[in-house]
Amino acid sequence: MYAERPWVMGQYGGFGSAEETNRRFRQLLDAGQTGFSVALDLPTQLGLDSDDPRALGEVGRVGVAIDSLADIEALFKGIPFDAVRQIRTTANSIGPLWLAFIVALAEKQGGDPNSIAILIQNDVLKEYIARGTQIFPPEVGLRLTADSVEYAAKYLPAWTPLTLSGYHIRESGATAVQELSITLANSIAYLDELVRRGVDIDAFAGKLFMFLSAGMDLLEEIAKFRAARALWSDLLERRYQAAVQSRALRIFAYTAGSSLTAQAPYTNVVRVTLEALAAVLGGVQTLNTSSFDEALGTPTLEAVTLALRTQQVILEETSLRGVADPLGGAHALEALTDELIGRVHTDLAQIDRRGGALRCIDNGYFSDLLADQAYKDQQAVESGERRIVGLNCYADDDTVSVPAFSVDPSAERDQRGRLADVRARRDGAAVDSALAALRTSALEGASVVEPMIDAVRVYATVGEIYSVLREVHGVYRPSRAG
Repeated sequence: MYAERPWVMGQYGGFGSAEETNRRFRQLLDAGQTGFSVALDLPTQLGLDSDDPRALGEVGRVGVAIDSLADIEALFKGIPFDAVRQIRTTANSIGPLWLAFIVALAEKQGGDPNSIAILIQNDVLKEYIARGTQIFPPEVGLRLTADSVEYAAKYLPAWTPLTLSGYHIRESGATAVQELSITLANSIAYLDELVRRGVDIDAFAGKLFMFLSAGMDLLEEIAKFRAARALWSDLLERRYQAAVQSRALRIFAYTAGSSLTAQAPYTNVVRVTLEALAAVLGGVQTLNTSSFDEALGTPTLEAVTLALRTQQVILEETSLRGVADPLGGAHALEALTDELIGRVHTDLAQIDRRGGALRCIDNGYFSDLLADQAYKDQQAVESGERRIVGLNCYADDDTVSVPAFSVDPSAERDQRGRLADVRARRDGAAVDSALAALRTSALEGASVVEPMIDAVRVYATVGEIYSVLREVHGVYRPSRAG
């Protein structure tokens, strides 16, 4: 696992403007962070410009506002790409656009985009199940994700163009087994589509990551990471005949935000430490530790730094560095790993009988599973069957005051002003031509990646690009039929 070098410590962050987020990232890099994840605000994730009426009140709130290449230039200004082991983003429904942004940025800086360590989340299928930022019908979303992976396999072999995401599924109520089962079912949909296109499985599978939660059930979470690797290897060998090197699963873990409480918030430091330990003992390749104040709002710099220090203490002050699978062979852990693998296989067979991931998304089967499990979990908390320190047991009478972070209320107005300035300075005819070419590719069912890169180069905006695609593909309307 970590014999040669430790896991990537990549904290998640982004708020307000690109300039503000750039300052936060540079501060964390100075503090020893080895990678980072760009949190995008909701309008950006939904393919909307900051001056869209539907964006009102949400610009820069839960992430950084990105409207055009100009914002990307500001976001990464002064960031030493050669010193950062991994740059991630939450782009899912807009995964192809994030690829286009980074390619265009590298070109403008005179560099090779393949030399930047990029990991795009780009898992649109889990949006329909757990997060809700989907834009197009599921089959269109799947196709756009596949466009990105296919392009990267040809031109950006060093990138991770898809992160198979179970984290948000778990955060929406799934058990550990359901987290793996649904993630693998979605994975099969992506892999099948790419293989159908003629993309060599070994040209991309070895670059993918799986994004999983690290929760509070210490042994189950360690077993889950071990089970995920076994299940992935078996799937790649049995269904796709992938080479050995393509079957080695890389895991990105994020400590469970849903385990944090607004009550007794400093107790969250203990929770995050135990969850991070589970991830390290489970052998993950990238780890993000939550900040103790996340249940209250956007984390402060002090809280984010403490979350980073938690990882650094595990790395520097324990004997875990350089040890592969340190709990391997322990009877309880081996038995639990085998049990999880068996239960996931049972779930996957059930999903297959129901028509696969796309069918289970469209008819609401996945969403119903998560809603039922979340309800059971909440009942267990309210009844006291599931005990949570500071919430339903050992609760303190005194209210603890934690410093809160807030986004400057003028940020939205300023972002709209920057967007207007970009529109005033760019070549409008070049933008119209690029958007027309994008529309033609979408209508013909061709890959949208290259025309999207062309549109980004001339400073077409997020909203303009996705308005074209909405006109062609329509928007998602759940059928829940059968």
